[in-house]
Amino acid sequence: MLKLSVIVPFYNVRPYVPDALRSLRANARDDFEFILVDDCSTDGTADLLARAERELPGAVLIRHEKNGGLATARNTGIDRARGEYLTFLDGDDWLAPGHYARLVSAIERLDCDFVRTDHVQCTARARAVHHVPHGRRNVAMNPRDAILPAHRTTSVDYAYAWAGIYHRRLVERGVLRFTDGLRTAEDRPWIWKLHREAESFAVTGLLGVFYRRGVSSSLTQIGDVRQLDFIRAFDQVIEETARDADAATLLPKAVRTYCAIISHHLGTIERFEPPVARQLKAMSTAALRRMPQDVLDNALGSMDAERAGRLRRLRRRPVPAAEVAA
Repeated sequence: MLKLSVIVPFYNVRPYVPDALRSLRANARDDFEFILVDDCSTDGTADLLARAERELPGAVLIRHEKNGGLATARNTGIDRARGEYLTFLDGDDWLAPGHYARLVSAIERLDCDFVRTDHVQCTARARAVHHVPHGRRNVAMNPRDAILPAHRTTSVDYAYAWAGIYHRRLVERGVLRFTDGLRTAEDRPWIWKLHREAESFAVTGLLGVFYRRGVSSSLTQIGDVRQLDFIRAFDQVIEETARDADAATLLPKAVRTYCAIISHHLGTIERFEPPVARQLKAMSTAALRRMPQDVLDNALGSMDAERAGRLRRLRRRPVPAAEVAA
């Protein structure tokens, strides 16, 4: 068995592919493989990946016949992976030399299901270190204990699949897969499931992933209908958490986070195309009504007046069924 499988989806990120590939080369090892998933790119990305298949040590190229989105591309890589450990990288990001060797050493030393790491966020020429929001470092812990408290940012809010490394046993238990077809917020149901169902995790301060923020082709920068998949993603979080044995304890965190994300999108609604903005309001109203209402009341009561007021107004909004399904 190989030691590490690195899953790297690419979709129309040609300007950034050389940086990603150079950084993978600087991390290559005989027992590492790099699974490059071309999600039906149309901008020349595929040509660069074809060359990498020949020249990058450990490269395995997989091509999708049609675009399926980041979650589906990651699942393709998971299905193909042969490593004892798995990790992820996005095609427009890059790594520090030797980062993966240090990451493998960390999870072997800590002997846990998964390890989470800090990262460097890159916006134009600015650099900022972002930390895993969990205080204890370099010790194995129960992942469920890192979900709460509901009113603070915790590990389930640090939803970056590439900021960590994961043992193969999570694949065998069905914990590591993403929800096929989610086009945004795909990491949210994934990180919640990871923290509910894995048995052990640790946090380390390793810095080696450089996350490129503000890429024009990123869905976080595009106000089209694909952005609304966050509702399907968080509906899944609520549904699965409601079935958990500790649902009464965990649901307040899930509902409060869902509300915060809805409020965020409403606060930047001008970036959406008008029909999508209308659909965002309608679908968000329907989502609020699907939540456990007593838990929702408590969540709104714990939020600041501006966000709570925005959500309460939305909750009262009449919504025709056709508008929700538009």
